[in-house]
Amino acid sequence: MSDEVIAGRYELLELVGRGGMSSVWKAHDRLLDRVVAIKVLHEHYTQDEEYVERFRREARSVAQVSHPNIVTVIDRGEDGGRQYIVFEYVDGENLKQLIEREGPLPVRDALLLALQMARALGFAHDRGLIHRDVKPQNVLLNDEGQAKMTDFGIARSVDVDGVTVTGTVLGTSEYIAPEQARGQRVDAHTDVYSLGVVLYELLTGAVPFSGESFVTVALQHVNEPPPDVLDHRPDCPPRVALLIERAMDKNPDDRPTMDELVNELEACLSDLDPVSEQATMIARPQATPRTRQQQQQQQQQEPRRRRRRVGLLWPIVAVFLVLAVAALAALGATALRDNDDGSPAEASNPRVQLSAVAAYDPDGDGAEHDAEVGRATDGDAATYWTTETYQNFSQSKPGVGIVLDAGREVDLSQITVTTDTPGYQAEIRAGDSPTGDFRTVSDNQTVNDTTTFDLRDAKARYFVVWVTDLDGSAHVNEVRAR
Repeated sequence: MSDEVIAGRYELLELVGRGGMSSVWKAHDRLLDRVVAIKVLHEHYTQDEEYVERFRREARSVAQVSHPNIVTVIDRGEDGGRQYIVFEYVDGENLKQLIEREGPLPVRDALLLALQMARALGFAHDRGLIHRDVKPQNVLLNDEGQAKMTDFGIARSVDVDGVTVTGTVLGTSEYIAPEQARGQRVDAHTDVYSLGVVLYELLTGAVPFSGESFVTVALQHVNEPPPDVLDHRPDCPPRVALLIERAMDKNPDDRPTMDELVNELEACLSDLDPVSEQATMIARPQATPRTRQQQQQQQQQEPRRRRRRVGLLWPIVAVFLVLAVAALAALGATALRDNDDGSPAEASNPRVQLSAVAAYDPDGDGAEHDAEVGRATDGDAATYWTTETYQNFSQSKPGVGIVLDAGREVDLSQITVTTDTPGYQAEIRAGDSPTGDFRTVSDNQTVNDTTTFDLRDAKARYFVVWVTDLDGSAHVNEVRAR
């Protein structure tokens, strides 16, 4: 416990982390009466302009990227020569602590966590920002299991003038990309490599390369092929193992982009269970985790159980196969008839997963409950993103909205909005950038409990639920798309 107050406002409560450059405190914001996290640059660095600028750059960098899986910057300043940054406080453990406590995670949980990280990094990459220190220690987990990436302290824009990264080795050895270890120029593919290492660790409980010194581990990343995850996790789908191998390719140009990584992670989840690709949170079991001995016993028993089930169920399976073929034939005929009528068949109109990535308030202060946007696509209709509370809304601004990312360019025909505050007016807009130049692609209509917007000429990657009139506040509980 500390009696110290920074900037006459932030009362330091508890030291929660300490790194080479800074310390992180849990603090009480006296002005707004809330708990925050405050990062303070170590005093002996305050006279070093390079470290001070790096610290300032972290605040500027993260302030540019409002995303549900990136910790939000609240404030930045200087007090008595000390540099500080204030973040939202995430009450939970980091991903490294989770791995140390539970060991290898279930495949689905590992993929969901990697997907949240990939979406956050892809969002940052779209804005020219490279993290350069992707590791489990820099991923916080809130009480709902949502991943929040933090510590962009050594992040750089790929377009910064006058910045030379050649000859500068930054990052953590267990997760460092080969080009980063050599002191060469880094780009978005560097974060892809590090995320591949993190996914390997989530699945196996250990990093692929280890050693007694930074140099020893870094040289393995440069020279040694990555170990096969299937050697340590035989129940891992081969498609996931191949994805890790591609992400950890020594040649950056042979790695997938972060957007391609997102798409492949979604496909791997869909292969496991079509329902799981709708999830963006990890369902955290309340039961006591099984011991490693129990897990090994189940793995040994599973093949025998599977053989017994196959032997008993084969006659039943044969009957169902015949029925399934007949059903599929009938379904195909129905789909063809629907298309002949001019109405789209379900098979040609698949559901598209959208991810809420930012609030959109170009005519206001630029922010609108940004930390809550992820709730609009979290698969839980009880949670929501909300606007501010307005009176005479239409007289103050033309609209306010929430930006949704399809992950790639898609040609949508419908977007369905669910709300528990029916009665506000809204329309759907579309564009190629999450920051603006959106065009209207639907009629303006009243949003009821569940409202479907029919879209026209809606080929784009980003979409906005654009609220045009309301009395009080408007909630967007869930958004689905086809």
